[in-house]
Amino acid sequence: MKAPHLPRAALVVALLAVLAPAVHLTSAGAAAVRDDCAGVPWMDRTKSPERRARALLAASTLDQKLRWLDEHSANDPARTTFTTAAPRELPPGEFVPVTFTMPPQVPCTPVIQYTDAPSAIAGAGAGVTVFPANVSLSSSWDRALAHEKGAAIAHEAWRKQRNVLLGPGIASGRDPRSGRTSEYLGEDPVLSGLMAGAYSEGVGANPAEPVQAQLKHFVANEQEIDRNNSSSNVDARTLREIYTLPYEIAIDRGDVGSVMCSFNQVDHDWACGSDQLLGRILKREIGFDGWVVTDFGARHYLTQDPPSLRAGLDQELNAWRYWTPMAIKEQIAQGRLSEADVDEAAYRIVRAHLASGLFDVPRLSAPDPDVSTPRSQALARELAERGSVLLKNDGVLPLTRSARKIAVIGPTAANTPATGDIDASSVCLHTAPGIPCTAKAPLDAITARAQAAGATVTYADGGDLTAAAATAAAADVAIVFGHYREGEFADRPDISLDAGGDALVSAVAAANPDTVVVLQTGGPVLMPWLDAVKGVLEVWYAGEEMGPAIAALLWGDTAPSGKLTHTFPRSEADLPTAGDPRRYPGTFSDGSVVRPPGNTEPRQVAYDEGLQVGYRWYAAQGIEPLFPFGHGLTYTTFAYDRLDVTPARGGLRVSFRLTNTGGRAGTETAQAYVELPAAADEPSKRLLGWQKVTLRPGESRTVRIDLSPADLADLHLLQYWNAATGRWTTARGAYHVSVGTSFDTTLRDRFVLR
Repeated sequence: MKAPHLPRAALVVALLAVLAPAVHLTSAGAAAVRDDCAGVPWMDRTKSPERRARALLAASTLDQKLRWLDEHSANDPARTTFTTAAPRELPPGEFVPVTFTMPPQVPCTPVIQYTDAPSAIAGAGAGVTVFPANVSLSSSWDRALAHEKGAAIAHEAWRKQRNVLLGPGIASGRDPRSGRTSEYLGEDPVLSGLMAGAYSEGVGANPAEPVQAQLKHFVANEQEIDRNNSSSNVDARTLREIYTLPYEIAIDRGDVGSVMCSFNQVDHDWACGSDQLLGRILKREIGFDGWVVTDFGARHYLTQDPPSLRAGLDQELNAWRYWTPMAIKEQIAQGRLSEADVDEAAYRIVRAHLASGLFDVPRLSAPDPDVSTPRSQALARELAERGSVLLKNDGVLPLTRSARKIAVIGPTAANTPATGDIDASSVCLHTAPGIPCTAKAPLDAITARAQAAGATVTYADGGDLTAAAATAAAADVAIVFGHYREGEFADRPDISLDAGGDALVSAVAAANPDTVVVLQTGGPVLMPWLDAVKGVLEVWYAGEEMGPAIAALLWGDTAPSGKLTHTFPRSEADLPTAGDPRRYPGTFSDGSVVRPPGNTEPRQVAYDEGLQVGYRWYAAQGIEPLFPFGHGLTYTTFAYDRLDVTPARGGLRVSFRLTNTGGRAGTETAQAYVELPAAADEPSKRLLGWQKVTLRPGESRTVRIDLSPADLADLHLLQYWNAATGRWTTARGAYHVSVGTSFDTTLRDRFVLR
């Protein structure tokens, strides 16, 4: 702790003199801290993270505090030479690279390494587990499973020397053509917020292997087209109820160390420099006390008013680009910033690192070559099984002994590419770089499972439709695989199957009436052939254990239990953004959709569908989707009755009887929705809560979804954002609650708030 009779500079000199023997440089140039760092004030574990952070900053020079404001500088405390980056997306000459030196960081500061990890550790090479994409995780509706996935990825990150996880991601599924749909957790803000919160809790669950979770990309970052030069123009109510609410819930219910702001503008204000978004909403309204970091190269200016540092931004990702020490010092000299602004940003970063344990448990000296274990591989399979959604089943599944001859058709069923690079491993995860994946092929797993059942398998890669149809016609059951690929940097042109998939499915279905389609997509997909097939199983991007998981689901060794977290439209014309280029992909000042040559203005994207996002759109517009939000079948059926909704002690209890009316055990995700009074002017009912229930054949159980006063308040379950007052508001009047197996609920009750 700073001595009151010593000036700061004298204290720094004294501390460095005393502590110099405690630090030595490794061959990699990182600071390795010995046990005698226990004598340093900010290493005193009996003190709170807040007091420890204040002690560290009190012992820091301005330059040492400035080091926290850039990733490369903050995370490599012994490094002293830096070069600013020249952003390629900006006009040449606007930034000139400059090499400069900075003093080493104060002693006993940890080495930190960030890692991108959509569902596997990126950039670490082989030897990591590739779990299913997060769209699959959300489809499990299982917060405990989300916690377990977060913990498993954090463990692998730690063993690969990474200790800040750039994830999970949150977006609201405004348009399913978005290239990163598979990375996110669905279209409902309550569901995605709770799942992200549970995931982040898992990331930070092991104090012996401290890893910090980060939410991204804040906010209204709903397309890849011009993501770094567009403005998401959204009204204040929609911003709170749809786009910031899942972040608020995840922060409240999770363990979130940091938030990454997005590339785009929101209402003509760059997200990474917006006082409205970062200062007012994230830090003051939501109460987030962690740190905010830019996306890589996101625009954030010191020269705007207020400067981005004062607006709420804390750190620049990667190398210094906009926030060089020279630029910040110049702004301080001009009186536009103060050292207190630097202190605030540095404090938030240091406090979060201390709270998560990064100061107390040194990073490993070397990465483990292989961190994938049988336990993590078993979890990858469980995630794939429980996230898969049975969309249609006209009695063809589960496969029985009558299926003696099975045809497997399609390039993504096998690990031998039919054409180009299309094989099972190409739909293991989305197309993010730096994550190698060799999937266990569905063809191999189906063949092994068929042999165990006394059946045989024939395969056609689907490149020749006539051959595929002949293979299907000779079988008792045909299993045809359809896919599309997506990833960062580009949106999809449509949500139809890739590589002639619709024609392949149609040809197979025409040849064999018992056709099952296995879909490997990152989000909703069109199905013009739906009436011609008997079964449809959506497995998403199912990770490295896709093959065994798919085989187990087809034979019923594991019953499907997933539920959709995106509405599947019948046509792209039914999307909330369809037919209006202002909504998607957005337009320029001359009204064009394609960026004119030499034009550097932000693309303007009108979010004027407002609250009508996802299932709210279909309900408000009276459009029947192909499959509703929450839909998912299993190998039994369920009946709901005896609904009772009771406000009690400031909370709410939703009670009903659930009965397994089929012939085998099964798991149901029972869902409750609430329709607010007319005064709230909501477009539709919305998700209130859910409960996963497993029942034996014929078994009935009274199910209770209990919502505490904290649930109602923190999740804003019965509230709407009142733009006139700038507050969350509870309307007076009748609230209608319905329960059922999907958004298409059957039972309905009500209660009144006066």
